[in-house]
Amino acid sequence: MKRSVFLLGLLAAFFSAAAWAHEFWMESQPAVVQAGGSALLKLEVGEYFEGSQAGFSGTHTAAMRHYHGDETDDLVKRLPADGTLPVFGLPALQPGTHLIAYDSQPSLITLAPDKFHAYLHDEGLDAIIRQREASGTAALPGRERYRRNVKHLLRAGGQSDATYAVRAGQRLEIVPLSDPYAKRPGDTLAFQLLFDGRPLAGALVKAWHKRSGQTTLARVRTDQGGKAAVNLPYAGVWMLSVVHMIKAVDTKEADWDSFWGNLTFSLGGQAPAQ
Repeated sequence: MKRSVFLLGLLAAFFSAAAWAHEFWMESQPAVVQAGGSALLKLEVGEYFEGSQAGFSGTHTAAMRHYHGDETDDLVKRLPADGTLPVFGLPALQPGTHLIAYDSQPSLITLAPDKFHAYLHDEGLDAIIRQREASGTAALPGRERYRRNVKHLLRAGGQSDATYAVRAGQRLEIVPLSDPYAKRPGDTLAFQLLFDGRPLAGALVKAWHKRSGQTTLARVRTDQGGKAAVNLPYAGVWMLSVVHMIKAVDTKEADWDSFWGNLTFSLGGQAPAQ
């Protein structure tokens, strides 16, 4: 029991530490598998696409779904109510594209005014800074309730399909407008950003890539239709991340609700020989 309490406390610390200037994403090993093969999912939290393992917990998970073709599997029932799983297994994957959508439960954090404004500026949320200045609250701590909306794509058997375009119904959701697995290094990937199912304009989206110890970062803004495109110069795992913030509702514990959207996928990967 003590070990379970420790693990839950450690997981809560990871979620709290990730509240500002930290990304939260999902990876799989391997990213491309044979038909009928298995993959292990990991949740990571960190900076500059360098993370520490966070684990899976029923306590901190609002929803977790596996999409493949016309099939949807609710994965929450496989999460422990007490304690955490370091990795989550997906066995016997059928050929094609698989999408995992993960939504966290809301968490609270309070940041000093300078740290709060620095984080807002880094995430392109200067409009929130201006709102705080206009309301005379800029010198007050930033009280925030945050949620994670994470998506991860993987492919089995060297085949891909339209699963990449599934709308999972997340509060903040990144939806590719073309198949990432049809892309090669140097290609451009277009996507649409949705908030509560509607296009979100003017959001700052970051594209991350790790290569030979170097991190590549590109920034784009969504247009009036919530759309943007990023160039993908390198093969390997890519991450798109974005933060959206609104005034908090139905709580006295926070002044702001933030939503952290994330999408990871592998570019230019090939399935192992059958």
